[in-house]
Amino acid sequence: MSGMAAPEDTTDDGFLDGRLKILQPAKGYRAGLDAVLLAAAVPARVGERVLEAGAGVGVASLCLASRVSGLEVAGIEVQPGLARLAGENITRNALGDRVSIIEGDIGQPVRDLVAMGFEPNAWHHVFANPPFHDPASNPASPNESKAQAHLTLGSDLDDWVRFACVMARPKGTVTFIHRADALAGLLGAMTGHLGGIEVFPLWPATGKPASRVILRGQRDSKAPLVLRPGLVLHGRDGRFTERAEALLRRGEALLLDQPG
Repeated sequence: MSGMAAPEDTTDDGFLDGRLKILQPAKGYRAGLDAVLLAAAVPARVGERVLEAGAGVGVASLCLASRVSGLEVAGIEVQPGLARLAGENITRNALGDRVSIIEGDIGQPVRDLVAMGFEPNAWHHVFANPPFHDPASNPASPNESKAQAHLTLGSDLDDWVRFACVMARPKGTVTFIHRADALAGLLGAMTGHLGGIEVFPLWPATGKPASRVILRGQRDSKAPLVLRPGLVLHGRDGRFTERAEALLRRGEALLLDQPG
């Protein structure tokens, strides 16, 4: 792992209890709990190929590769600055033999994506943390990077789901994390493309409304939708629950069929 200092316009942050050292922009979009929980929810196994859409600085991809050895992880990121930092993070965490993230747009024609190494119907798992806000109803952040990460900017949930389903192989899984109030939009986008959809709420604390949801579906599945018990992130004392600690600090897998 590299010991070089972070550039002045970035911070050097620890993930998985410091096992991963991640450079992030000091201002603008910054990865956090969502990226770690998303990675934990991908049911990847040794020897499989996994693709992240909108990889940012690589936090989710690196967390997943750290958890599952022998996994090939690729990512696509539209912002050049974030893609560059992702490359640095891959190198400084010594995962360059299994993780690659390149600059690109999920909306590019399939032939262009193939030329970049993103073959359709070829990935065991595809996962994403799509942009969070609709620019029609939310003002853009003054920081361009944060705005592009959080607003759809011409790329709606249908585009993200379409990309994931085109890339996933038959019986492959697609996993998303998003705002809880985007659940209807995500389910609408997934209908007809994925089956066996699991909805997994993330509760900030007992008795609080869910702030995020994890959705996972499978290509070519005819299984019905299942609403899972979800995960409570914080106890009454404000600290992470034991299960949340296992995911966020110890890098364990998030099994959606286990109550939290």
